[in-house]
Amino acid sequence: MSEEAHEVVPASQDQDADLEARDHVERERAEIREFVKGLSSDDIKSGGWFTKLLSHSLSAYTEKVDWQYFQEKYEGVPADAIVDQRIKLAARYAAIEGGLSASAYTGAVAATIGSGGGASPITVPAAVTTVMVDVVYITQLQLRLAYDVAVLYRVPLDLDDPDDLWKLIRVAFTIKGGEVAREGVIKAVPLAMRPLIKRFYAKGVLSAAKGLPVVGKFLLQRNVIKIGIPLVGVPLAVLLNRYTTQIAGRHARAVFRNEARVVELAERLTTDTRHPELMLWVAWLVINADDKISDDEALLFRHLVVLVDRNHQVVDEQLARVVQIDAGDVWRRVAAETGDMNDIVELAHRVATVDGEPNKAERNLLAEIEGRCGAAQADDSRNDTEDE
Repeated sequence: MSEEAHEVVPASQDQDADLEARDHVERERAEIREFVKGLSSDDIKSGGWFTKLLSHSLSAYTEKVDWQYFQEKYEGVPADAIVDQRIKLAARYAAIEGGLSASAYTGAVAATIGSGGGASPITVPAAVTTVMVDVVYITQLQLRLAYDVAVLYRVPLDLDDPDDLWKLIRVAFTIKGGEVAREGVIKAVPLAMRPLIKRFYAKGVLSAAKGLPVVGKFLLQRNVIKIGIPLVGVPLAVLLNRYTTQIAGRHARAVFRNEARVVELAERLTTDTRHPELMLWVAWLVINADDKISDDEALLFRHLVVLVDRNHQVVDEQLARVVQIDAGDVWRRVAAETGDMNDIVELAHRVATVDGEPNKAERNLLAEIEGRCGAAQADDSRNDTEDE
């Protein structure tokens, strides 16, 4: 039996990496501490700190970090591999920061914590800065991680656009991600700590947020609990910081990788089509086949419209005004076309499968599209023969 050679990483390299990571976290904590010192009591209580953080943290970061930045930093490495490394690195930073914050907090206000967990630490003046440094650090880390993932999958985000900004916030702090995180963390911690973890995620009200300060209040309330429990504060903070950051990254990967898949499909379909105007009508007919529009279908159609305009200079105002699409109208459009219709048949099948296997209504419609496109193509062939 042949023996495989295994590379042994010297302990000194691990130690150097640990020191480098800790130094990075401490530098960022120092910068965040200065940011926190500029916050008022009202900023913290109202959640307004989150609005200020977005302006302070994301604007400069997004100017520096783009696709070219990652190309230079990870030359030749596929996006999936880079995303995986970014998630692992962010989780490592989060764990280190959790330990530093919880240790500092425990030392500063241990006497004020009761046996049942005590009052909210945010009411203790000595702890406010430490607590806010932890909350702001993790918030900034997870926002930037989600942004990194979007950039790596080439999903365009204009953070000056409120819709794109909210999209990033939802991905980084979504309830769905919290639910997944809750299940993953609960399985990984001792039984005695599981009720506490459930409390950490119990008030997931972010989906009802109407403004940025509401998000700030939510994030503050969610994070305070992890460092307010005697004896388990440090390990709990380390654990939750690491796992919630991992889940935030994995959720961002799932969302943005899927969007990249849909965008890639839209680009391919619009590039290959010989019937740019007709493809939009057929795509919309297929999407409405079962009277339900999935998120992936809506996303695909939105990109089809944009790319047909960009690649073919086609903007269909009539389709834009349609409330309920009429199949008969689409069939007349199909019959009026000439030449090879395989691109339309291919389009219909790809639209029907963008969100999974086609259902019965979609399969029936696909069969009819194939028949009508085939008939239109046959009529065109007969006309060519008669002309000869």
